[in-house]
Amino acid sequence: MIDMRAGRRTGAARMGWYLSAAIAALTANSLCAGTAMADDADREAKRGEIVVTGALPDDYVIGDQSTSTRLNLTVRETPQAMTVITRAQIEDFNLNSINDVLLMTPGVNVERAETDRTYYNARGFDIVNFQYDGIGQPLSYGLQTGSVDTALFERVEVVRGSTGLLSLTGNPSAAVNFVRKRPGTETGGHASLSYSAFDTVRGDVDVNAALNENGSLRARFVGAYEEGDSHLDFYHNSRLVLYGVVAADLGPDTTATVGYSWQNSDPRGVTWGGVPFLDAEGNMVTYNRSTTTAQPWSRWETIDRDLFGDITHDFGGGWQGKISVLRRARDQDAKLFYLYGAQDPETGEGLFSWPGAYIDEDRQTTVDAHVSGTLKVGGREHDVVLGANYGEAQIFEYEAGDPSLTYLPLTAEQAFGGEFPYPDFGDYSLEADFKTKIYGAYGLLRLSLADPVKLMLGGTVTRMEREGTSYGTDNYFAKTTFSPFAGLTLDITRHLTAYASYATIFNPQIQADEQGRILDPVEGKTYEAGLKGEWNGGKLTAGIAVFKTEQDSLAEYAGFSTVTGKDYYRAVNNNSRGVEVDVAGEVLPGLQVTGGYAYVDVEDDDGNDARTFIPNHTIRFSAVYSPPSFDALRLGASARYQSRITNGDAYQDAYAVVDLMARYELTRNLSLAVNLDNVGNAKYWQSLQWAQGIYSAPRTVRGTVGVSF
Repeated sequence: MIDMRAGRRTGAARMGWYLSAAIAALTANSLCAGTAMADDADREAKRGEIVVTGALPDDYVIGDQSTSTRLNLTVRETPQAMTVITRAQIEDFNLNSINDVLLMTPGVNVERAETDRTYYNARGFDIVNFQYDGIGQPLSYGLQTGSVDTALFERVEVVRGSTGLLSLTGNPSAAVNFVRKRPGTETGGHASLSYSAFDTVRGDVDVNAALNENGSLRARFVGAYEEGDSHLDFYHNSRLVLYGVVAADLGPDTTATVGYSWQNSDPRGVTWGGVPFLDAEGNMVTYNRSTTTAQPWSRWETIDRDLFGDITHDFGGGWQGKISVLRRARDQDAKLFYLYGAQDPETGEGLFSWPGAYIDEDRQTTVDAHVSGTLKVGGREHDVVLGANYGEAQIFEYEAGDPSLTYLPLTAEQAFGGEFPYPDFGDYSLEADFKTKIYGAYGLLRLSLADPVKLMLGGTVTRMEREGTSYGTDNYFAKTTFSPFAGLTLDITRHLTAYASYATIFNPQIQADEQGRILDPVEGKTYEAGLKGEWNGGKLTAGIAVFKTEQDSLAEYAGFSTVTGKDYYRAVNNNSRGVEVDVAGEVLPGLQVTGGYAYVDVEDDDGNDARTFIPNHTIRFSAVYSPPSFDALRLGASARYQSRITNGDAYQDAYAVVDLMARYELTRNLSLAVNLDNVGNAKYWQSLQWAQGIYSAPRTVRGTVGVSF
């Protein structure tokens, strides 16, 4: 791990240097903008066009968003760092899963130590706040099982920092908001078919229809199916996604929407854990890229079902109201094989078996109601949001095993060759049954103190109750907390805004300690300050942020229990600080870019480096060019880099990955595209969060045919 403290005065001093440099760069850009007045006028016009629909065609920026505040604010007006992955970028680089999207997001790391269970982190901590159309979940795993498909989303918004003001959970890493596709008033659609390495085939269809003459009743259907093998031995995955949504204008000021999505991920030859990094002598082991501890019989089927609805109403006078309901159901059926121990480099002995069968049932319901509007006080207009929400989560976990095939010493063929026999798992037993309820009320006031100055003051009152059992341990908990939020923006020039914000953290956890007790909620606070710029009529944005987070009782992986067959955790206190720089939009006619740089340093209470499996430095950058005189052609490249990481024993050196894309529109309705991923064929561990892992995929190519109608 590269120690940023070596050869420098302090982390704060270096962050100050970065901030000063960014101020100079952004200010220079603003001073060079000779079309400031025209840009501002263009920006206002564009805002009116894209509030509802999100990104313009082929654009890498959006207009207004409300993920962090419920107010329709531009990225520049929001006093927190954020990144938006638009539909254009998703399609350009074939970002068909949330893993693909977040790999492209500045400041976000994807921890993939297994084939079908993935963790994400930002600013040094796990991301546990996942939202759908701005509606959070009362209880999040902090991970995803079965890759979430992006076919049904218009864009993905990532707000970094503490975002618990309006959602049911607050976390200092980031909130990931999946913005679903909504019906439009025009009838048409798009379909595509692609083929890539490892015999992977994917088909997509997206159809919109006006159901009556004036489009007041409209519907949209999205479907996607993907199936294929992997660079890992024995792995084969199939994923089916279906999504339908209907919207109806109940009057000139009222719209009701109801939708349903269903995703089935059914992979075979899955890993539970990965290959061990170290042998019995403590040396790192080098494997073939395809090596896996999976068995051909292992599987991890995950079925996700979402039913949602909302009603919006315009009361007039700048006031709107919205009621949203989200019901989520997730079922998992897994038959898995885990190995533990360390292999003797000469004899090959030292690895042992742990097969297990698990059924998980997760039911979550969220209701949110809020009103927002404008108050005129003192000759100025001020924005107000008032709301309340309720969340309920019920978790059931069933487990089965085969004692006759547990703790067995393994041969190399059984460990890595897929020759371990199929266990007789027998009957399942209920091991966990607990319910969590969260009641919340929130408010936010955005005061216009002067033309260039906006002050945000708000907070949320949260009541959390939990009861039930987990592996024989009672898990009762009840607590009421108040979480304040404050944010300030100052327009320095027509193009440049300074901001600062403060937020607190309250986040329930589902991780258990070695005795099976669910850990207490995480609590803490986050400070953030930065600069944001906007040019070219709002089509180009850039920003820099410095942050500091203090967090207590965070779940940290502590080991695997051979008694319960489960991972267990301990509560730790950590602090993080860092710098983030990002840019998105059109820098030249036809040239779209997005990306950024992030530096993060995590320490424990004693000032020692912590969570060193997270890189200190990361870079994410993408660029796509479509010649204005030949806009049928799109050429693009993306790159990502991370610095050296370690988990204390194993390490992964710094590496970079480059992807390329090209698309050509043969006609207005027919296009051909090709994507080349990992051009340099980089081989690296995808995560060091645990004591085991899997390698990255090699160089791969994908061809796609698209049809519009």
